[in-house]
Amino acid sequence: MLQVVPLLGLFLGVSTATTLGGGGAPNVRGSVWVADETTGSLTVIDAATRRVQATLSGVPSPHNVQLAPDGKSVWVVLGEQARAVKIDAASYRLLGSVPTGASPAHVIVSPDGKRTYVTNGEDGTVTIIDAAALQPLATVKVGAHPHGLRPSPDGRWVLVANTGGNSVSWIDARTSRTVAELPVGRAPAQVAFAPNGQTAYVTLRDENTVARIDVATRKVLGKVRVGPGPIQITVTPDNRFVLAANQGTPERPGQTLSVIDAAKFSVVADIATGAGAHGVTVDPTGRFAYVTNTYANTLAVVDLAARRTVARVPTGGGPNGVSFSPLAPTPGGVRDLGLGQMKIEPSPGEEQHESHH
Repeated sequence: MLQVVPLLGLFLGVSTATTLGGGGAPNVRGSVWVADETTGSLTVIDAATRRVQATLSGVPSPHNVQLAPDGKSVWVVLGEQARAVKIDAASYRLLGSVPTGASPAHVIVSPDGKRTYVTNGEDGTVTIIDAAALQPLATVKVGAHPHGLRPSPDGRWVLVANTGGNSVSWIDARTSRTVAELPVGRAPAQVAFAPNGQTAYVTLRDENTVARIDVATRKVLGKVRVGPGPIQITVTPDNRFVLAANQGTPERPGQTLSVIDAAKFSVVADIATGAGAHGVTVDPTGRFAYVTNTYANTLAVVDLAARRTVARVPTGGGPNGVSFSPLAPTPGGVRDLGLGQMKIEPSPGEEQHESHH
């Protein structure tokens, strides 16, 4: 049975991870950031101790969160405000805010850290941002209701899962243009690249499957059945496993992380994580995966070698996006970032930025 920790405990600075047979994480250094969409907060967890180090409130509707490659800054989408914000990952200080399209869903940072990409679910577009200047550069048309997106390891491509369009779009990062759209199946939610960039994977929420794609030929190579309502997906750094989090529905929650053998393209394990498994990320060693349980308000820590959940850490309400930083977190207690009261003003050049279709 899952332990659901009341939010009051979090806001009093209490960290009460439920450890399931074992202590902290051996040889893992870093932090795990969780976007708590329902309570409008971010939870920052020490990967080594599996304890909450900071709770950042005052972040309206943060569906997704993404650390920059160097781990020094973190990007968050504000669904209620059609904005993306950049936060210093050590001081928890707001570095800036950039306008997006309507209903921003996911945010990513390019491998070189220079560009940020945000899917705008209502607009059917992706906003491209200069990550240093904090200025919008372009708005790119993609498929209907884009949700998840990821950059290729070499930074050449950005693949976008269009949940309403049943397709995946290819954005050429050099030209900021959509160059292809591939039908893949029903309700694609998120994509992931193999480390070599030659293969990509996409979750098909309404098929309960994961599709494998040849990136160069832009063809679907096959599908494998996973748990109910798969949402986020990632690939381990050694390219051995593809990990799909199965959320299901509020009425029939998914409870598992499906582990797919990348070479055989078959499921080798379904690991119980908690109700509403949604987001998934993995530490750089490939030993531990971290899964947000949207309906249980926890983060599951999964030992991929043992193929079992070894801890559940309390988060805020409705945890969705999750991202790993190689840098250890700064103890911050509870802080109100006040982004809900942030004065929204057009950024310089906001109305003049180029639009590509």
